[in-house]
Amino acid sequence: MNAKNANAMTGEKGIEDIDTVFYSLSKKIDVLNPVMSSTGVIGYRLPIDKITSAFDAFDFNARNSDQTAKAIMTTDSFKKELAYKVELEDGTSFHIAAICKGAGMINPAMATMLCFIITDANIPKSDMAELLGTSAEDSFNRISVDGDTSTNDTVMLLANKQSGSYHKEAFSQALGKIMFELAMLILKDGEGANKLVAFEVKGAKSQEEARKASRALSNSLLVKTALFGEDPNWGRIASTIGASGIACDDHTLTIHYDDLLIYSGEHRELDKVREDKAYTIMKQDSFKVTCDLGLGDGAYTSYGCDLSYEYVKINAEYRT
Repeated sequence: MNAKNANAMTGEKGIEDIDTVFYSLSKKIDVLNPVMSSTGVIGYRLPIDKITSAFDAFDFNARNSDQTAKAIMTTDSFKKELAYKVELEDGTSFHIAAICKGAGMINPAMATMLCFIITDANIPKSDMAELLGTSAEDSFNRISVDGDTSTNDTVMLLANKQSGSYHKEAFSQALGKIMFELAMLILKDGEGANKLVAFEVKGAKSQEEARKASRALSNSLLVKTALFGEDPNWGRIASTIGASGIACDDHTLTIHYDDLLIYSGEHRELDKVREDKAYTIMKQDSFKVTCDLGLGDGAYTSYGCDLSYEYVKINAEYRT
């Protein structure tokens, strides 16, 4: 893995550079099934000499997840590392641990992120593929910092099976939990972000329509700036749902911030009492926006953050 250089849009030379890196590495250790994960600036070739000369300083027997988690950071302000021990009813146990990076260019379609998950569970490969896909859909594919996707992303699950222990449902829950928690850490570390907000859309005609509206809310720049300004402007929520192209009706729509009713067909204007309560909710580090369309059973929740002055500063000066 390497950070700060995406090795994207570098053409055939970029592929040759990867081969050169692994050829140099193969002189130090046995290289099996080589995969390179890169993240950073687009359009520049890898600094081959800098990378390969570093191999002389590597301790290939060392195990230090703390240093690895820090090494893959780019605009991240803190490392992201989690580990769980799962104890089963039969007295056996297994472990699952992960590191990831990500803070900007984060949008529900994977994103500018690297995530490496390791386990000693005795898990079949077929289960790994199935459960990783499901957990990614329920975690990394539901978050948005800025509505932008990157050329580069990786989520990888590796198992050595050394514990000899495994239970599919228990592993599924542990994998889902660790990936969701890491996804929330990415949002909390969103470039300049101050707030983590869940956007629940329910009562849609289908889950797909709920998904479209929910993701539109998590991506909307106007919604994000309203969150930053702590402005309970429900018009930005309602207009974003309408612009998403799904079936909706202002007579059946209700909008809540946490448990506070912000909008309904009967309460279209905020009185001072409800507006003051809304301000209080929006000053929290995290809260939920719930939009009930009142048209069906479709439901979906995505997650986003606010957009601050600091985000503009970081990305305006990304290469400098």
